[in-house]
Amino acid sequence: MSKSDNSKHLPIRIQPFGQKAIEVAWKEDVSEQILSANLQLTKALKKKINDDWEFISSYNTLTLIYNGVELFSYKELVELIRKEYNNLVLTISKRHVKWILPVCYDEVYGIDLSEAANFLGLSKNELINLHTEAVYTIYGVGFLPGFMYLGGLPQTLEIPRKPVPRLKVEKGAVGLASKQTGIYPQASPGGWNIIGNCPVPLFNVSKSNPCFFNVGDKVQFKSISQSEYEHIKIQMDVGIYEPEKVVIDA
Repeated sequence: MSKSDNSKHLPIRIQPFGQKAIEVAWKEDVSEQILSANLQLTKALKKKINDDWEFISSYNTLTLIYNGVELFSYKELVELIRKEYNNLVLTISKRHVKWILPVCYDEVYGIDLSEAANFLGLSKNELINLHTEAVYTIYGVGFLPGFMYLGGLPQTLEIPRKPVPRLKVEKGAVGLASKQTGIYPQASPGGWNIIGNCPVPLFNVSKSNPCFFNVGDKVQFKSISQSEYEHIKIQMDVGIYEPEKVVIDA
């Protein structure tokens, strides 16, 4: 089952984005309605234009990047986007894929856990419980290959970025920053508050689909012990671990 809402209730702005890209933008908001409109417009456009185009979704924008050689007509493409969008009858599906991702919150991995809990006025267990009880929505993938932009962080876990970013944050680090939580898919500099580590790789370039998840999927974290963490790492190394997947239809 799903609920419907005509797309005319969600105005869009279309504009050039460099020489070979076009941006479709909704109002600056994080909402399931905008995400649904974004994904449905993407699906409709993929049926109408050729494979020279790449589609990148974020919280409130859809960017179309042209990888072809021949020139394209900006005016014609804008007309096509508006036509396809106006023809949409938006549906917010209640059927979702939810990924259960294990996180070890032991302080050997959660190097900022105590500091973050103190800042938020919570015990470490309260912070972990709040972080694992929430169900997050994937609104985009970017920053690093496989980095999930997640919406749905409880307001009680909102915390500023660290004043001085680290030069290296470990692969799999789970962090908090402002209204977001996320997993670093590879080691990189970063200023998020690190509260744990996920042993499941989020990006594998050797696979035809490098990311096992998609924009619009849900994510929930599951607290695991350090021994469980090490066991999953071994399973990953020998190629027998599969991320836990739940299909929700409610």
